[in-house]
Amino acid sequence: MATLQDFTGYAPTWCPGCGDWGIGMAIKTALVEMGFTPSSLMVTFGIGCSGNMNDFLNAYALHGLHGRSIPTAIGMKLANHALPVCAIAGDGDCYGEGGNHFLHACRGNHDIKVIIHDNRVYGLTTGQVAPTADKGYPSKSTPSGIIEVPIDPLSLAITQGATFVAQSFAGDLKHMSEMIKAAFNHKGFALVNILQPCVTFNKKNTYPYYMQRVYKLDGTHNPQDKISALQRAMELHEEKFPLGILYETTRKTYHEEAMNNVATPLLSQARYTDFEALSDEFV
Repeated sequence: MATLQDFTGYAPTWCPGCGDWGIGMAIKTALVEMGFTPSSLMVTFGIGCSGNMNDFLNAYALHGLHGRSIPTAIGMKLANHALPVCAIAGDGDCYGEGGNHFLHACRGNHDIKVIIHDNRVYGLTTGQVAPTADKGYPSKSTPSGIIEVPIDPLSLAITQGATFVAQSFAGDLKHMSEMIKAAFNHKGFALVNILQPCVTFNKKNTYPYYMQRVYKLDGTHNPQDKISALQRAMELHEEKFPLGILYETTRKTYHEEAMNNVATPLLSQARYTDFEALSDEFV
């Protein structure tokens, strides 16, 4: 059985106190508790502080381009849908540069797990605003305050077709691990948005800020009720943050719909080698 050490790569270089430390430990804890080994799943990363986990997490992994962790994960899943696939990215990376990929992965219900470090800034490039930043938030790139209203990732995922949407907080390792395990146990597109303080550049959305505003969903919330899930998600605009599984439903995944790829993963299918015959058809 794999251990935490088996999933541990190089020593992290994150700032002391950064929420990434907790997220990294929660991911490794969940993988160990689910019985995975570093060679039994595939992981892809975006660019940013979260993307640096590519060096810190030992697994079959690929460091993608900025905003491209999701299409890379989709390619991995289509090539070998026998293995679980996880994309790990930041809010700027996934909801900003990669926003279009995010929308279409939701609507396609690709069977990938997406774990987002949501710290509302671009931490690696010294604190510019991410699309999740509150209207009016000042930064190096917006000294007078950001003009736009923040994106609502949970509502966006639910309305665009994601079949599993959950939220957690970097200050609660056990809860993060439980949400990550639930995402991996779900068949279909699964989002785990993790509220993650950036202790260096975001002086508003701190640990105390979230600890005063997060609350855990209980048995009164029905995750199969889409309208209720949207109502919970939109509490973001009231600075209230529900933690837990907001929404979960079932429908066929993308690779199940792509019939020629269901029975045998592309990786195991026969390679086409008669390129001369193929060329003759078009010459």
